[in-house]
Amino acid sequence: MTSAEDRPHHEIPHHARRAKSFGARASDYAAHRPDYPVDAVRWALEPVSTGGPLRVLDLAAGTGKLTGVLCAEGHDVTAVEPDEAMLSELVRLHRGVRALPGRAERIPLPDGTMDAVVAGQAFHWFDPELALVEIARVLRPGGVVAGLWNGDDVDVEWVAGFSEVSGSRVSTTLFETDHHLGTPHRLFTDDAEGVFGHSQRRTAETLVATISTHSHVLVAPDEEREQLLSKMLSYLKSRPETATGEFEMPMRTVVRRKVRR
Repeated sequence: MTSAEDRPHHEIPHHARRAKSFGARASDYAAHRPDYPVDAVRWALEPVSTGGPLRVLDLAAGTGKLTGVLCAEGHDVTAVEPDEAMLSELVRLHRGVRALPGRAERIPLPDGTMDAVVAGQAFHWFDPELALVEIARVLRPGGVVAGLWNGDDVDVEWVAGFSEVSGSRVSTTLFETDHHLGTPHRLFTDDAEGVFGHSQRRTAETLVATISTHSHVLVAPDEEREQLLSKMLSYLKSRPETATGEFEMPMRTVVRRKVRR
């Protein structure tokens, strides 16, 4: 049977195309995507926190947005990422981190060697059953798995309008809800969720650049993509909050976690 990887680009199912779309824009992803709030990361690791370094796997680590926060907290981080270009960018930015090619469904680590497995903006791309079994395998008993998602704070009026214009509201809502860290699993217990405030310093132009790294924009036809980017910039230039200079883009970070039985 022909796999998605072997098919011509136009024949790859839409979800798979989106999942594979980031590598060509790895440097832009590193430059423009936000990191994660420290309090959200600390809460994610709370069930295994000892006050000292933890062995943490950053799964589907991308260019290392979450890796950087974990390293700053003093943890022993292993990053696993399937895309070669994204992994190369991570290695360039975080040279001291052990970085390995691999997938959530086949993690290149021995059994029971991790205190925690985290995934930033990624769990919705995994095959949930295969990934959770693999995650359980590499976790020690009592270890924690957590997914983190950054999304627009649509309680702020201008942000809600921008999210509608950019299409990111639909994408964020989908990715915050359509995944399996919020449902029971036989290998895990103690499901919990936390929501944390976050922000990113942006200009109108750099906020548009951020959204241009989202998968729904990356896979759009060229003409449609250019129209969308132009519409976003026009909206931001029309708002007093964002028309000139730098501003804070209000966000919320959703974290869901489970504990290995």
